[in-house]
Amino acid sequence: MRHPLHPALVHFPIACWSLATLADVASLHWGEPAWHFAGIAMLIGTLAALVAMASGLLEFVKIDDASPALADANRHMLLVMGAWLCYAASLAVRMERFSLVKPNALALGLGVLGFLVLIAAGWFGGKLVYTHGVGVRR
Repeated sequence: MRHPLHPALVHFPIACWSLATLADVASLHWGEPAWHFAGIAMLIGTLAALVAMASGLLEFVKIDDASPALADANRHMLLVMGAWLCYAASLAVRMERFSLVKPNALALGLGVLGFLVLIAAGWFGGKLVYTHGVGVRR
């Protein structure tokens, strides 16, 4: 493939997680419709992120060990895994058997923390492309 797959796949989990976080905050005012939407978006984002992370791993192994990009790639990867863990834990806390329930403060906090970690991960992902040229054909 001439174009890396990872950049094309990351937008979906980012959008789902961002909307889930926004809906969680909105649920403090609008209640069940918002937190129910947040749970569904979080589930879809968490599953989609697995595919995006797998494609990112394929790009990661192409980085030369001597490359200065490797440190930023490691930071990006660890932060993305941290965001995934926050959202997966938030999702687990708001599940009762196979049903979504109203999120408690822990579930909301994990979602907000996941969003903040996701922002940092995105910054390092952008740095990989725009500073180091990872995945860019010269």
